[in-house]
Amino acid sequence: MLRHFPLVALMLVAAAGFAQDPLAAFNAHFVDRALRVDYLHVGNATEEIFTLDRLVEQGVWAGSRVHLLDGFNLGRCYARVYDAASGELLYSRGFDTYFGEYQTTAAAGKGVRRAYHESVLIPFPKHKVRFALELRGADRKLHEAASFDIDPASWEIVRERPDPSVLVLPSHVSGDVHAKLDVAILGEGYTLAEVGKFKADLDRFTGIFLGAEPYARMKDRFNITGVLKPSDDSGIDEPSHGSHRRTALGATFDSLGSERYVLTEDNRAVRAVAAAVPYDALFIMVNSARYGGGGIYGLFATFTADNQWHRYVFLHEFGHSFAGLADEYYTSSTAYNDFYPRGVEPNEPNITALLDPANLKWKALVTPGTKVPTPWEKADYDVQDLAYQKVRQELNEKIAVAKRSGAPAAEVAKLQEESERLSREQATKMDAYLAKSKYVGVVGAFEGAGYSAQGLYRPMLDCLMFTKGDKPLCKVCQAAMERVIAHFGE
Repeated sequence: MLRHFPLVALMLVAAAGFAQDPLAAFNAHFVDRALRVDYLHVGNATEEIFTLDRLVEQGVWAGSRVHLLDGFNLGRCYARVYDAASGELLYSRGFDTYFGEYQTTAAAGKGVRRAYHESVLIPFPKHKVRFALELRGADRKLHEAASFDIDPASWEIVRERPDPSVLVLPSHVSGDVHAKLDVAILGEGYTLAEVGKFKADLDRFTGIFLGAEPYARMKDRFNITGVLKPSDDSGIDEPSHGSHRRTALGATFDSLGSERYVLTEDNRAVRAVAAAVPYDALFIMVNSARYGGGGIYGLFATFTADNQWHRYVFLHEFGHSFAGLADEYYTSSTAYNDFYPRGVEPNEPNITALLDPANLKWKALVTPGTKVPTPWEKADYDVQDLAYQKVRQELNEKIAVAKRSGAPAAEVAKLQEESERLSREQATKMDAYLAKSKYVGVVGAFEGAGYSAQGLYRPMLDCLMFTKGDKPLCKVCQAAMERVIAHFGE
């Protein structure tokens, strides 16, 4: 027994050292750089394949060096990094993809294949690793779908310097990138002559972000940086309006057939521009006055800078892209078919199928004495909002037809002004209606959420994830956001 004592003692000392040094695990397996794994995600509603594109070394690792494993169980995909020799899990991250949204469309359901370029950032490994991609099946469980071996010494890893034409503008700096949540706001559709406008917009939205809860009370947790590659043209593509622009990031309205949905499929361009700074979260700020935006968990959030609903879209889409919050609205049209299967509990923290009412996922926040499910004035709300949605859709089509046919600018402007006026009046009307409810401020389980009028429930009567307007995230959404923010600290 005594002959083994030195070895046992050595193991105990090593274990104690790891416990005392929170960075020990990171330093044992990674260097302080980021490795971008680029791959193609191909398929339709029933097929999916992955093929490795390339590996790219970027700057310092912006993420936490302490919280290396993602335990949130959010997102349809998970990336996991395993030590090649021992099989030990070293790093994980959940996320969603543009491809995942495409899979729910009618075209994908008919078997039409599409290919999307995607990326995952991981800490740069010291030794050979296995990079695995997992997909969440209909049972909501994760199953490995592909894996790639990575040799950090390989000469095939791209090690090019960032694009020198990209402008970097720090907007809010509170400390070391490893200990803070690093937000990059990428400018899209700003020409070289509009750099001044980009700076002004950056300052404006930084102020909006840091003035909203829970971010206002956590200002010292964020670094915010503006990043701009000037575009040849001002604005972005509006295909249904017959308008196309040459821009740096390829953002466009009409994504997945939804006129207000703004995304980009040019992932390589986005990543090349973003590589100028360390980042944990990406915004794409679009130089447009038209209403639009989008947000995909773990990918990016988009928003238009000059629409009357700019504050709402900016903060709402960040809820999607960073904390994995679900849309709580259900009356407006979307491009999706059966986004949340019936009888299956969604993973998102702010909606539920209420399959087990006694164990509601936000049970700890429910207002004492509140019934679950919680009755509310849903029927009257639905009648009023569905009527508006019909008018809105008809008016949007008139605007699109007028633009495509080359109608006089004054005629188009009049239609657009009418659309903005109706939107503003409807939001004011519905806010006033909800404000009269006896359930204002109550946390319960309110039916109507996740694009479904029945079968899905949200935590509170109203929330930034439910209706447009200058309003906060509800208590459940704020709590979820705070948990994710904490994950990026040290």
